[in-house]
This record gives sequence, C-alpha cells and structure tokens, in this order.
Amino acid sequence: MANFISQESIDEVNNRVDIVSIVGEYVPLVQKGDTWWGCCPFHNEKTPSFAVNPSKRLFHCFGCGAGGGAFEFVKQMEKVSFPEAVEILAKKAGVELHYSSKNDNNFERDENAKLKQEYTSLYTRVATSYHYFLTETEAGKFAYDYILNRGLTKETIEKFKLGYSPQDKFWLKKFLLSKNFSENFLNNSGLFSKKYPDISFFCDRLMFPIFNREGNVIAMGGRFLRGDESKSPKYLNSGDLIQYKKSNTLYAFNFAKQAIRQEKKVIFCEGYMDCIAYHQCGIEYAVAPLGTALTEEQIKIIKPFVDTVLLSFDSDGAGQKATLRAINMCRKEGLVVKIIKLQGGKDPAEIMVKYGPEYLTNEISKAIMDNDFLISKLLELYPKETPDGKDKASREFFLYMDSLQSDVQKDACLDKLCQVYGIDKEAARKDFTNRANLNKRLNKTYVNQTNSREALPKVVLNAELRAVLTAVTEDKKFFSKMNSEITVEDLVDPYAKKLFSVMKECLEANVFSVSNILNRINDENFVRLIIKFSEEFTSNIDIAVNDSIRLLKLNKLERKRNEIQSLISKLSSSPLKEDKDMLLEILSQKIELDSRIERIRTGNEEVN
Repeated sequence: MANFISQESIDEVNNRVDIVSIVGEYVPLVQKGDTWWGCCPFHNEKTPSFAVNPSKRLFHCFGCGAGGGAFEFVKQMEKVSFPEAVEILAKKAGVELHYSSKNDNNFERDENAKLKQEYTSLYTRVATSYHYFLTETEAGKFAYDYILNRGLTKETIEKFKLGYSPQDKFWLKKFLLSKNFSENFLNNSGLFSKKYPDISFFCDRLMFPIFNREGNVIAMGGRFLRGDESKSPKYLNSGDLIQYKKSNTLYAFNFAKQAIRQEKKVIFCEGYMDCIAYHQCGIEYAVAPLGTALTEEQIKIIKPFVDTVLLSFDSDGAGQKATLRAINMCRKEGLVVKIIKLQGGKDPAEIMVKYGPEYLTNEISKAIMDNDFLISKLLELYPKETPDGKDKASREFFLYMDSLQSDVQKDACLDKLCQVYGIDKEAARKDFTNRANLNKRLNKTYVNQTNSREALPKVVLNAELRAVLTAVTEDKKFFSKMNSEITVEDLVDPYAKKLFSVMKECLEANVFSVSNILNRINDENFVRLIIKFSEEFTSNIDIAVNDSIRLLKLNKLERKRNEIQSLISKLSSSPLKEDKDMLLEILSQKIELDSRIERIRTGNEEVN
C-alpha cells in the first residue's frame, strides 16, 4: 500500500513554498537586511529573536532554539505530523503529491490523513445541504425568519453558511447512503447518534458550520429553536473528531485572521451568534471559543498577531467565571486584557438590532482594563471598610498579580488595590512577597522534576561532526569538494555519517539546500544543531571547508596508521620468513603514510 510521500514530492513542495510568506501567516515579520525578524511564537518574548532566512529557507529562534524549515514550522504551529505538514503546504503551493510503498524519508504518511480529508469533505457536503434547507425550502423557513429577525442579513447568512437540519431524524442517513457512503464510515462521523446510528445527531436545529483555518467545514453546532426546551439542550455541538479538536479551534478564525493581524487585537466572545453579530457590524476581529472555557491552545492561535485581547462574555455567573479564567490565562501569555461591558442589551446581536453597528463599535472603545474590572468585582463581594474584607480582596487580587509578566505592572496594580481598599502598600507588598516565596518553595521540586523529564539528549559535537557540518550551506560546491575527497566509510561518528549520507543524497538529486537536508533528518536535537551551526558561516566558508577536509583526511590516515602500527607489532614477534617480508613492505607503507600525514598537517599537501 502506498503510505509514504515520495521524497521527490517533499523536495518539490519545499522548493516551491516561500517560507517568509508561510511564517508570516502566523508571525508578524519585519525585514532587516536579508533576514526577517519577529517575536517567537513558541515562547514568550518582547524583543524579537525569531529569524527567518529566505535564502536558506529556514527559521531559527535565538531565544528558545526552535528552528527548521517550512515543514517543521507548520508542524509545530498546527500540531500536526510531518506528512500532514507536507500535505498542507502542498495544497498552498499547488503541488500534487505522489505516494509510494517505499519509505525514502523515514516519515510515514499519517494513516489518518486520508480519513481526515474524507470526513472534512463529508462535513462540507452536509453543511451545503443544511444551507439549502435553510434558504431554499419551506421546511427551513421558520429558522430563516428567526435569524433574519435576530438582525442577520442574507449576506451574513451566506458568508457563514448557516443552515437548518431537517426535522426528519432519518433523512440524513438515507441521503448519504444513497450517495454511496459506507455505513461504517457514517457511523463514525459524529453526525449520528451513537446509540441509534440511523438517527441524526442534529435534528430540527439552526446549524452553524465550524471551519478550520483554511475555511473547510470540520464540525458543527446546532441551536434549538422550537419544542419543549426542558427536553433538549439549547445548543448541541460536535465532540472531538478525527479532523476536529475543540480545544485548539476558534469559531470564525478563518474569517477573522486578516483583521486580527491588521488590528493587532482580538475579541473573544461567548458563542456563534455573538461572533457573527460583531462581524456583521464590521468588527471582523471577533472569534469564539467553542464553549465558554477558553483554552491555552486557543490563546496560542492568536498570540503571534495581537497585543490586546478583549473579552466579551455574558454577564451571568458562567460568563463571569469564564472572564476571570480568561484574564489570568491571557496575562500569563503576556497579553494586555480589556473587558467589554455591553450596555443596552443582553448580547451583541440584540444591541446590533436595537442601536445599530456604531453603538456596538462605541461599546468596544469603552472597554475597561482587566484590573479595574477585577477590583469592581471584588468591591461587590468584599466590603472595603472591614479588615476581613481587605484581606480577602487582597488574596484574590494576588492571584491576578501572579499572572502579570512585569514587576512594574504588579507594582502599579498593587498601588491601585491599596488606594481603593485603603490598605497600607508596604503591608500589602509584604503579604504578596511572602505568599509568592511560599509558592516557589512548594513548586520547586515539581518544576525540577518536570524539567528533567523534558530534557532531551544532546548530540555530541566532536571534531569529526563539526568538520562535516561546515559543508552544510546553500552552495553545493562546498560539499561537492568534500565529497570528492571523503567517503562516508572514512567517517566514524554516526551523526557525521548520517549527515554526510543525506548531503550526498541531496547532491545527487540536485536538491542540495539546508532545508532539504533537514527534511531528511528525523532527529530534533540534530536538526537544531545543524541550524545553529549553519548560522555561524556567512563568510570564509571556503577556508573552513578546506580545513575540515584536511582534518577528515588526517583522521582517516591516522586511523590507518594505527592499524598498520598494530600489524607491525604483531609481525615483529613472528619467526616466519613470510611475515618478516610482509613487515618490510608494511614499514615502507608506514613511512610513506607518516610523510603524507606530516605534509597535510603542515599544509604542504593542498586540498584539491
């Protein structure tokens, strides 16, 4: 079975994509000279240390050490396998991939890749059918009238591909079977009841397709509209599927990503309708977590593009709890957080209908800082006149201060708390410091254990490996020179042998480049070493390569001399005449070898 992406296809995709454009979809980049710079998406930083080199087709963070080519970048950002990263970039580059039964690259095609694509296609087809039922049939007219009355325009309904799932519980299964989908495939799609697989999971509901980053439908949400509310949840949502993970997907991100980049801010709102209302009002940087529980993965999706997060959750208990949790999570990622407190309506859709888009835009401009929001909430819970109220308010506010990345921010927030509650600042600072020190002591053992578990073994950079590494440049002539005088059999270090073999393979395939070399090496530590080492050589590479060839030739000849010396010792003690004759011949070879080693060492024998 053809499960492996051919090496020729991988090389073609890698050579076709523009790594600056690929990285730029996730990280704002600024060009300085020949290199593009930005803040690393893989760790928190304020000063850019993340570099993209278009000539070498590599990215490298000088802060955390992350690096690689376009495939590795997409792999880490999208949390996908190497083959999935290749397939994502192949689609962007317009390259048709070819598969084989031979594993040329040590990366097996994701066995689920085809299935993911098939289920994505299924969900896109079903979403199209539901959209037709909503907009073109009498059965869906009541649902269509409902969303028109909620203020949505026909253009918005079309953009978000809203739909209606028929009341007939058996219709979808019969329809899809008639289109030659298999029973087993459909039963595992998430579109049908697990207990009663002929019954649709979504029936008689307003449907919201959930799109991935590329705009493909991967899941769905359905809103209850009529019947006994006590017998059915208001919303039904797809659970995790092979093509969909709720925790690292944001509703409407495919529509919002451009505006998020331009505005450098994002609105996290409660649900589908709130998000759609913001977009219809021209506020296109709004997205929604799929449920009120914002996740770290969802924050990381938007983090490379934004400075500020605006939270627009409901004012009820669940919404306020979600707001408090989101504040701490976003602050820990170094983001500024503001709270939108909507006046005049229970949600953005209602405000849009009552007052129009300008009113909603004005409400956003009045968003308050998260620390002001928190203090206002504390005042509702704990009276500022009592010692107990002051103490409890301080302890809760300290939890927020823990998430702040700057000591200046912490000091300013502490000052604000003390002013509002009439607390002595030195006493409050002492309580906060003592508490922080206690937490550090309690967490010290856990942190040490975690760090030791995550530590990865290092590749030993010995002289032989360093010598081979000098030929890792964009210019294949340097390795061609080394290849003409050294063979893989001349090397001892396994990493040096691996790298030499890969470079030779790329040379012979006429795809010699650092990024193509990295794509053939399935070792994270080794890849990082190659990237770091390749950055060292921007000039005098020809001298370095000559010195490396000289070192490798010396190592080879000295190993041979040691073998001869061992044989001389053995033959010297032999009484046999033929051994003594062989000894004379070998001594002659050793003398010649000693002479050549000395010429190479002193530079009197040139490297060709």
